[in-house]
Amino acid sequence: MDGVLVDSAEPHWRSWQLLAEENGKTLTKEVFAATFGRQNKDIIPMIFGPASLERITALADRKETIYRDLIREQPPIVSGAVALVRELHCAGIPMAVGSSGPPANIQLVLAAMGVADIITIIVSSLDVTRGKPDPLVFSLACERLGLPPGRCVVVEDAPVGIEAAKAAGAKAVAILLHHPRSAFTHADVIVDQLAHIDLPMLRRCIS
Repeated sequence: MDGVLVDSAEPHWRSWQLLAEENGKTLTKEVFAATFGRQNKDIIPMIFGPASLERITALADRKETIYRDLIREQPPIVSGAVALVRELHCAGIPMAVGSSGPPANIQLVLAAMGVADIITIIVSSLDVTRGKPDPLVFSLACERLGLPPGRCVVVEDAPVGIEAAKAAGAKAVAILLHHPRSAFTHADVIVDQLAHIDLPMLRRCIS
């Protein structure tokens, strides 16, 4: 979802920045960039140092509340996202969201896009115990779609997401939103923007 359906890098950066400030820490862009695609439980020690599970949970909940408050009025939906989802839906292509974010974030974005009734299969942070590049999030998504991974295509903007997709056995399309082309050595296809993806391209990935 993040970086594919919604260009959430800036509000995520701002929410982590505000959380750090609340807790007397300073967050750099370099540390933030290293967190892309990872779960909060893995990100928080990177920023705040070792912490108990209770503190990690509290910090994660606070961070996501800040994030949702930042995007609630106008979620930064990626250009072409709604059109692509509707094109695939009309063609009878099943879709799932596999995200390291919490369900509330996902539902907020899908509702803003007007596709909450189309994408009903969701794998969120509540479903996985291991974050990307571990393949669990996408393995579960394929399982819930009722399809073998080799018949599924994952669209990702983060290198760890592409690694997770390939480790799950799926095909992977990388979008160059916040990372350079050189970061996606494992992707099957690389596109400059989501609007360049269409149904024929996705079918070619699994043909």
